[in-house]
Amino acid sequence: MNTIDVIFIAIGLAMDAFTVAMAVSLHLAGQGGISLRQYFRLGFHFGLFQALLPLLGWLAGNTVAHYLETIAHWVAMVLLSYIGIKLIRDGGRCDGVTRPDPTRGLSLVILSLAVSIDALATGFSLSLLGEDIYLPVVIIGMVASAFTVAGMLIGGKIGMVWRGCLAWLGGLILIGIGLKILLAHLLG
Repeated sequence: MNTIDVIFIAIGLAMDAFTVAMAVSLHLAGQGGISLRQYFRLGFHFGLFQALLPLLGWLAGNTVAHYLETIAHWVAMVLLSYIGIKLIRDGGRCDGVTRPDPTRGLSLVILSLAVSIDALATGFSLSLLGEDIYLPVVIIGMVASAFTVAGMLIGGKIGMVWRGCLAWLGGLILIGIGLKILLAHLLG
């Protein structure tokens, strides 16, 4: 597999991270803006998980790939829906009260895992094809980090322009992504 192929795979994997980052930044913008620390945390963790999960998938190879592939779409849908519902519940009230930061703690881990489930399957696929994993891991992680920060920048701009409580929109986007992943696997 050449580097161009790996870059296209990385871009495909990063699209969920981009959209989730936009949704999270809509919530953060309604909380008063997005700090550099929040950009770093989300970009770093999404990139790290997008890099580590293909590595884990590659290491697992044939042994458990079939079992995990049958439930991965359900796991992603449940995790994204959980965070989406949490954003709607916590951010749906425009009462000026600061809500929990989704770029910290368990929410950050859940989001990072949810957007990286497809990367696990990619690692399985690369293993089955006999491909090396080290260059893809680096490229996938870097592209995911860049797309995450880009998504946060765009979502932050939208959130600042509307100045409203758009966390519910971010929550709906996350639930929609979860449903899209589920339907793509069930219908595809």
